[in-house]
Amino acid sequence: MRKKIILVSVVVAIIALLFIPNTVAGPMPLWLSIMPPLIAIVMALLLKEVLSSLFLGILSGTFIMALYAGNSPTESLLGGVLRVADTYMAGSLFDADHVKIIIFTVFIGGVVRVITVNGGMKSVVNWLAKRAKTSRSAQLMTFLMDLCIFFDDYSNTLVVGNTMRPVTDKMRVSREKLSYIVDSTSAPVVSIAFVTTWIGAELSYIQQGIDTIGLDTSAYSVFFNSLAYSFYPILTLAFVLMIVFFRRDYGPMFKAEVAARKSMEINIENDKADDDSHGHILDAFLPLLILVLGTIAGLMYIGFDAAVWSDHNMSFFSKISATIGNSNSYLALIWSSLISLLTAIFITMLRGKIKFVKLMEEVVEGFKSMFNAIVILTMAWSIALITKDMHTAEFVSQILLDMSLSPVVVPIFTFVIACLIGFSTGTSWGTMAILYPLILPASWMLCQKEGLSTADSMPLFYNVVASVMAGAVMGDHCSPISDTTIMSSLASGCDHLRHVATQFPYALTVGIVALLSGIIPTAFGVPSWLAFLASFVILALIVRFIGKKVPDYNGVKKNIEI
Repeated sequence: MRKKIILVSVVVAIIALLFIPNTVAGPMPLWLSIMPPLIAIVMALLLKEVLSSLFLGILSGTFIMALYAGNSPTESLLGGVLRVADTYMAGSLFDADHVKIIIFTVFIGGVVRVITVNGGMKSVVNWLAKRAKTSRSAQLMTFLMDLCIFFDDYSNTLVVGNTMRPVTDKMRVSREKLSYIVDSTSAPVVSIAFVTTWIGAELSYIQQGIDTIGLDTSAYSVFFNSLAYSFYPILTLAFVLMIVFFRRDYGPMFKAEVAARKSMEINIENDKADDDSHGHILDAFLPLLILVLGTIAGLMYIGFDAAVWSDHNMSFFSKISATIGNSNSYLALIWSSLISLLTAIFITMLRGKIKFVKLMEEVVEGFKSMFNAIVILTMAWSIALITKDMHTAEFVSQILLDMSLSPVVVPIFTFVIACLIGFSTGTSWGTMAILYPLILPASWMLCQKEGLSTADSMPLFYNVVASVMAGAVMGDHCSPISDTTIMSSLASGCDHLRHVATQFPYALTVGIVALLSGIIPTAFGVPSWLAFLASFVILALIVRFIGKKVPDYNGVKKNIEI
């Protein structure tokens, strides 16, 4: 089947090249800007392979841009192939923040490898396994761990995915379910929490819109009030908990869970070194604790401002939020992961279990284990870069701005457009960065044009602010080219496209409920608490009557009838 798809694609490409004029110099039609992400996504779904799909998506963009620059189709194709690597892959690595994420990811790989070979991870797993006596309790424990690491989505996915994977394997929870819980808890909780690595970016984006409007309020106040309309993130957290508590699934996730429960093999990840080592729980717990607390400490240190802490008009909580909001999360992640790795090495050497040369070889193996993640991330960043050069997000945004809309319709369209941009570009941060400065002034001007007072305009304004963030997170969840989605699947040991395929129906379910029973009613004046209550009930009914019961598992090897 895949060979047929590839053959058809090649034939279509050759025919298209034959009918393209020798030169198409001139302004590129903006609708072509959606082709790179669209091709990447469609090919990923058809080929069931990520790297080649991302490559084809980037290539389509370089080809189109070269073609409209006046090159012949052949020159555009050959030059486009080269530009994939020398311009976009290299360009994505010129971004200092991307390099920091790679270093952080590599260090995490080293930490996981060291605490695995020294037996510490096995001790942690055994400790957790005693408390996670069933498949449901293992999932619940994963969810709670996600909530605890609320301050950063990258730390969340990598730490929880790698730590809980052996536990959920033992309890026959599918890798697809683990990656879903990890992915669908990390970004939602980080996006709405007050003290996170997101808060600074969110506030800065909101501030741009406020400055344009000339609104006499603070970005933090707007963010706080918008939480009453943050339906998708909050409903996603509730939905994950419902799925786990009721032990019901549907769609591809149900099939994955059935297969995991019926499996007679317990796929606990045991390294050969584990069998000969008797580690202590502190061998793993201490490095992981340093990783978490070190990140928080690093954020506080980097973002510290004496003027903020000497301001007696600010509450202690506001000072912490302002400090972390002004911090550089990538530096904090690098520092904490490095110290965590050094701690893991020191503890292992102190116990004298492994010779230093052998231990360094294991550290390098840990670095190598993250190579696949780094390549995919680089390709995902490359396609995000080409969508930026082709103004994909601006094209999608302009569709909304060109419409003559009623103010009450703006939150609805904002959510949909944010979903499309997040899905197309694979970045929630990029979606917010583009939409906030565009949509906030537009929505406010529409309210003023309709003659609404400031008091009547503010609820709609808060709804629009929340809809941008919520739509960005949902689009990110559904996109196979999202970096956090990629990291979630890799940390959980799940095939990436399987993770996307199983998560998509759940994200779509919550998104539709958030739109129909949350965003739309509140835009027309329904109290947000009532909309949330109705949404919770609808989701519970969906899980109860559409979801199918998946038997629990308590560690006893037996045939499970489903």
